[in-house]
Amino acid sequence: MPNFQLAHDVAVDMGTSNTRIYVKNKGIVVNEASMLVLRTNGRQPQVVAIGDSCEEFVGRANSEYKIVRPIRSGIIVDYENAQIMLHYLLTKAIGSRFYFKPRAVVTIPGLANTVQRQSLINVLGKSGVRQIHMVDQAFAAATSESNRVNKEDAIFVVDIGAGTTVVALISMGGTVASRSAQLGGDLIDETIREHLNRRYGIEITERIAEQIKFDLTDVREDENQDRVIVVRGRDKATSMPFTQDVKTSEICKAIHPILENIIGEIRQVLERTPPELCRDIMKNGIILTGGCAQLPGLEALIFDELGIPASIGREAEEATILGAGTMADHFDEVSSRNQTVSQNG
Repeated sequence: MPNFQLAHDVAVDMGTSNTRIYVKNKGIVVNEASMLVLRTNGRQPQVVAIGDSCEEFVGRANSEYKIVRPIRSGIIVDYENAQIMLHYLLTKAIGSRFYFKPRAVVTIPGLANTVQRQSLINVLGKSGVRQIHMVDQAFAAATSESNRVNKEDAIFVVDIGAGTTVVALISMGGTVASRSAQLGGDLIDETIREHLNRRYGIEITERIAEQIKFDLTDVREDENQDRVIVVRGRDKATSMPFTQDVKTSEICKAIHPILENIIGEIRQVLERTPPELCRDIMKNGIILTGGCAQLPGLEALIFDELGIPASIGREAEEATILGAGTMADHFDEVSSRNQTVSQNG
């Protein structure tokens, strides 16, 4: 007889860079690139790779293959391919033989509008999810880091992902103030690529730009004056392999406006903080989560600019999915207190 199982409760975080799926009682079981590769030389494009299996095509794809990223700034921009990707990853996480469809806690950036939220609901529904509870990304990240502070204290979280930065002040199980902006690792990478292209005529891949970003010793300009890195890419004029020595201080200068904008988002939330919660923030500091939380020297830059200590979360890169996973572990309790969407079928 077929080995059918009851449905699982899951958490889903469809990020710009990676999609993560958490299964109740198992933890994170899928953490793969939010990416598909299509073969485009036929009448209908055919999917040839999804998730991490797309990595071998990055920087090597030709006219026959197209790399598709259906998520931008945490928002679905390609409905059909997002549904194909999510269905594949959900099946990989929980299998396909179930009496009941799964229930899901899904993260969403605070900047998402009603249409974008409905698009996410539709993709989840078509991927086989029967009940959906949506949670703000920052709230999910704060939930995962709440064990670091007294349960009665407010927690200030800055989640810096690939496409979005979310700043939120959480207290007593609710969001007091929050801000979302399309600032993140992808914009930093693109800025590095554009700077090197414009100044030296060198073209580099997204992967090399990301490596440069994390190879910096400190994102503050005055900490990088004499350090030089070797950048390998392609000469824009001749298309030949090209190597260029670059000072890290000029990379820091190029990305500084983005970091200043992130700090500006933090400042705006701080300005809306009730006086009675300021003590908690000064005591516990600002907690950094997301893929770019570990930018070298970012904590020091925030302290220099705002006078408030900052620290990297214990599970910084996976804080959002772990927080959503905690809610999935108690789905009935969470859904009874908050709005949950049921899918037909």
